[in-house]
Amino acid sequence: MSSKNTPIPMSARASGPLTGTALSPGNKSISHRALLLGALAVGETVIEGLLESEDVYATAGAMRAMGAQIEKRGLTWHVHGVGVGGLRAPAAPLDMGNSGTSMRLLAGLVATHPITAEFFGDASLSRRPMGRVIEPLSQMGAVFEATDSRLPIKIMGARRPMPITYTLPVASAQVKSAILLAGLNTPGTTTVIEPVATRDHTELMLRAAGAALEVEDLGPAGKTIRITGYAELQPQRIRVPSDPSSTAFPMVAALIVPGSDIFLPGVGINPTRAGLFTTLTDMGARLEISNEREEGGEGAADIRVIHGDLHGIDVPAGRAPSMIDEYPILAVAAAYARGTTRMRGLHELRTKESDRLTIMAEGLAACGVRTEIEGDDLIVHGTGRVAGGAEMATHLDHRIAMSFLVAGLAAEQPIRIDDAVPIHTSFPGFVALMQALGAQIASS
Repeated sequence: MSSKNTPIPMSARASGPLTGTALSPGNKSISHRALLLGALAVGETVIEGLLESEDVYATAGAMRAMGAQIEKRGLTWHVHGVGVGGLRAPAAPLDMGNSGTSMRLLAGLVATHPITAEFFGDASLSRRPMGRVIEPLSQMGAVFEATDSRLPIKIMGARRPMPITYTLPVASAQVKSAILLAGLNTPGTTTVIEPVATRDHTELMLRAAGAALEVEDLGPAGKTIRITGYAELQPQRIRVPSDPSSTAFPMVAALIVPGSDIFLPGVGINPTRAGLFTTLTDMGARLEISNEREEGGEGAADIRVIHGDLHGIDVPAGRAPSMIDEYPILAVAAAYARGTTRMRGLHELRTKESDRLTIMAEGLAACGVRTEIEGDDLIVHGTGRVAGGAEMATHLDHRIAMSFLVAGLAAEQPIRIDDAVPIHTSFPGFVALMQALGAQIASS
């Protein structure tokens, strides 16, 4: 590989059947939180299966800079925490790279510690708005210095943090998590009301670590989460299951490449993250789920994926929180399906690493697929075939890069991306894993 800043163009072309076992990397969301909670525990936390990607390294580096000891020994990671309230001010600005998760969750931690920290990121992260976390954390007493609510950003943590009750205006697991993490070092009870339930990794892991956290299910009205401050978090041994968002790429590749039959072991099946599996099944995908179990406090299972015909469906907006990161690769599946797939309520895609809604629509259109955008809905008119033959700009977005490489594996003409380097932010071994299954992906 070349240096981080040197683009690596790559192409994918029509491949023979994909076969074999694909062990996808550890869940990114759980990996971030395992490091954060380990750094706030008293004692040693041991983590198996941590995702070793640039995003997660950004979190690890920040926690080291704020006093935690983090090291890898063999196949496991060991975190010696400083305890809730024990974070120290970093000596230098913290580089978040491309990781919006790192930035938002760390903002929550810093907001209620009496320290000052500065953060910066790459060009993509610096375009992403942070106002959604700044608003509630400011109510808790933190002070932010930023231009237009974007990085670089300086956070002066509250010396006398105040608990709040906050209703999320937009479904966001990262904003919810930032507030709950801030509540750890805040007196009294901090309450988050989410009208639409989002992924619940933070709640599950906080409770497993000993935090006083309650979740009230309001049915169609969502959930209320309450956390009581100043808990002493306990060190744990955490096994991180495979990330559903990463598993999605070999899964869809097997569904669209004729004759494919692959095995995906140890995939996280948390119901708040399983929207893609439900959607693909609705489209006719052959997914055989077996050996359900618990890993890292969360559900996991083995999944066999067998190629078969897909058909278009209407994906309800309410499913978006459980699969928001998977829409780019779902759009690829929709392009190879027969019939129209309408994906509703995708406003959140406009504020990710790139405007994924627009980029996927334009990219698929360049490959000969008829697409439309109506408001926040993406409409893909699938015909069972994709012409390909286009070059895609990835816009520093790892999921855009992987999605179009997967699209090329069954296209009539190769599909080329301008830069594969962003893939390392979440799935460093993606190309090697896909090649081992038989995918025709190579530098170009």
